[in-house]
This record gives sequence, structure tokens and C-alpha cells, in this order.
Amino acid sequence: MARLFGTDGARGIANADLNCELALHIGRAAALVLTGACPARRPRLLVGYDTRISSQMLEAALCAGICSVGADVTSVGVAPTPAVAYLVKETGADAGVMISASHNPCEYNGIKLFSSTGFKLSDELEDEIEAQVTAGVGGEHLPVGAGVGRVERTPELLERYIRHVVSSVDERLDGVKVALDCANGSASVTARAIFTALGAEVALLHCTPDGVNINDRCGSTNTASLARYVVEHGMDLGLAFDGDADRCLAIDAAGELVDGDRLIAIHALDRSRRGLLPQDTAVVTVMTNMGFWKFAEQNGIRVKKTAVGDRYVLEEMLRCGYALGGEQSGHIIFRDYATTGDGQLTGVQLLGVMRRQGKTLRRLASVMPVYPQVLKNMVVTPNAKERFADDVGIQEKIHEIEERLGDEGRILVRVSGTEPKIRVMLEGRDEKQIEALADEMLATVKQRLLVCG
Repeated sequence: MARLFGTDGARGIANADLNCELALHIGRAAALVLTGACPARRPRLLVGYDTRISSQMLEAALCAGICSVGADVTSVGVAPTPAVAYLVKETGADAGVMISASHNPCEYNGIKLFSSTGFKLSDELEDEIEAQVTAGVGGEHLPVGAGVGRVERTPELLERYIRHVVSSVDERLDGVKVALDCANGSASVTARAIFTALGAEVALLHCTPDGVNINDRCGSTNTASLARYVVEHGMDLGLAFDGDADRCLAIDAAGELVDGDRLIAIHALDRSRRGLLPQDTAVVTVMTNMGFWKFAEQNGIRVKKTAVGDRYVLEEMLRCGYALGGEQSGHIIFRDYATTGDGQLTGVQLLGVMRRQGKTLRRLASVMPVYPQVLKNMVVTPNAKERFADDVGIQEKIHEIEERLGDEGRILVRVSGTEPKIRVMLEGRDEKQIEALADEMLATVKQRLLVCG
């Protein structure tokens, strides 16, 4: 059986892979494992969700599970993932739950769990919850009468999160024209308040969620419409969030994408110069562009590398006391202010650098060279995902391509932690070459895995 929790919680097609029964059992198990024994008081979990059509359905099932074992729920309703992570600790809740499939299409959904400190759970804790789910917690030992938990609806708690993000920058943003692509997701309920409170002139795009348009040709996975708007309306920049607003990518005034790698470079250099980058170190992943290492070498920045997933970036940051880390996809963690990636926090921090240094985004981003990179995905079955690592033919093909690239590039082939996909990334100086090699690699993956199902 595949592991229930991936790199970013439990995720699948809502009402199929992730159905109400499973959500109820996760709620029960999470409440029991994360709250522990609370003899003096009733445990409480804080819950939020994104705008996709299945989120309220799953929230109802999840809350039923939590209440069925005698824990209470504080529901903030539609909220960004980082808001839930922040409010767990801020309100003294025993744990937090976010219902979201992040950047995935509306048919997907997921359940992310946070400890009382606002951090994502360790693999060990998730395994303990999964064991409880598999064992079928509940039945004859469930409380009755006054022992059953309650659900309290408190959307006003989001104001605390908004004030927190606003307070993270000292600079006023008066006169800055910024377009915000909310991906028809969680940022729709917070973005305007955050950026206008700092004085920015805000244009909102894709900010009318209807349950099915989340991440649909918009947000951080599709920045084309935002780029057009920035250029056509003379904006200083654009910011693109994903469905649960824990990612941020930027668009400069010329309509060019500034991805997570270059955003981390901008902040690493700024913080290093201000003495705010502990050990002059930034934490990135194996997907990070080769140009970041060139930038780091030229500017005296040390780099630590982890597996893909912001949870692994955060683990390294906590282990060694680093303050800045993130992913090319736009998950960026500022440990001074957050326990997880936060797209809107990333956005206001970027605007703060622009205002403080008096530079355009294009000029700031120019500190990092970008090597051509090709990213391709192939949908596979759960069985194929499990067989990937042990397939000799795939490993031989990877080694062959590595030898052909030599020191002029690299290849990374991995299983997605959030989707039923194998991801292929090639990087090098010759874009035509790496495109052709990526196609060769995908053909091998298809032959070795898909034929056998």
C-alpha cells in the first residue's frame, strides 16, 4: 500500500482517492495523536480550507472525525495555508489542519497537518497517524453526551494573520503598482487587505473563486495572463500565488518571469548585506537552477541542498539555524516570520527590497544567471511510482545521459510527492540538446513503467 502522506500531506482526487470516510478517519487519528492526553481541558484543532468545490465537504467530514473523539474545532473557513500555520500557535490550538491541494486542479484535494508550533509534521508523526487510520480508530470507545466536541466558526481570526504579514516590512509601498494573481484561491480573501494596508496600488486578477476555477489557467502554475496584464497596464510588477497561497512567483515590468530561485537569490543577497542571513547560508533543493550556485559563489553565499519539498528545506533550516530557504516553484520560507512557505509574505518582502534599494525587479533579479532548464512530466499509476526507484533500465538511462552531459549540465528524474507523476528535469548550456535528452528519458520511463502499468 502506498504511503498515505506524501511530501505535502494526504492528497488525491476528492470524493474518490480522498473521500469523506478517509477524511473522517484522518480527523479522528490526528486529534488523538496530536493532542495527546489533555485531562485538564478539551483539545482544540484549528481548521482552514481553500476555495475548491470539495473543500467544505471534506471539512465537514474531517471536523466530524475530530469532534467524535472529544476534541473541539476552530474553523477559520477559506484561508491561506500559512495563515493556518501561523494561527495554530497564535491561538494556542493543539494542532492545525489545512484542506487544500495547493497548485493542483480543482478535482484534487488534500489534508495538511500542523503541530501546535505551526510546523508541518515529521514523517514519524505522520506514520503514527497513518497507523491509527489503518487500524480504524473509534467505535466502542467514542465519547457521548457532553464528551462530544464542538465546531466554532471564526473567520475573523484571519485579521491577525493579515496584520502579521503587514508588520513584517518597515517600508511603505505607496506608489508601487502591483498586479496580484490570486489563482481563484485562498489569497482571494487576504491579498487586497495585505498589500493596500502597505500603501500599494493593487490590481487583482483571478480573484473570483467559484469552486472549480482554482488554478485554472492562472496563478503560479500559469503566469501568462498576469504577464500580459503587467505589460499592458504599466505595472511595476506582478505576483502570482497558487491555490492555497503558500507559493509566490513574480513578473517584472517587461513581463518576464522571476521564479523562486531568483527570488531566493534576491533575498539572500539583501539579507547578507544587512547581516540578516545566518552563516551567510541559503537552503535550496536539488531542482534549483545551476545559475544559483554561480550567483552564490560570486557573492559569498553558502548553499545547502535538500530533497524536493519545502518540508525538507525547513528541516535543514531548523537543524542548522538558517533563516532563508525555498524552492524554484515559489515556496520560500522566511524563518523570522513564518513556519512554512508563504506567498503573500514573500511578496511583501520582495516589495520591501525593491523600495529599500530603489531598484526595479528586473535589476534585482539580474544578480543570478539562469541556465536553460527543461521540465517534463509523465502521469503514471501508483504501482509504477513504487517501481521507479528499483528499475534498472531507468537508472542506466539516467547514467547514460549524465555521461553525455558531462560538466555542462545535469539530469534529475524523480517521483512527484504530490501528484501521480514522474518528473524529468534537464539543465545545460545547449537548450536543443537538453530538450532532446528529456524526450529520450521520458520515452524510457514510458517503456519501462507504463507498459507494465
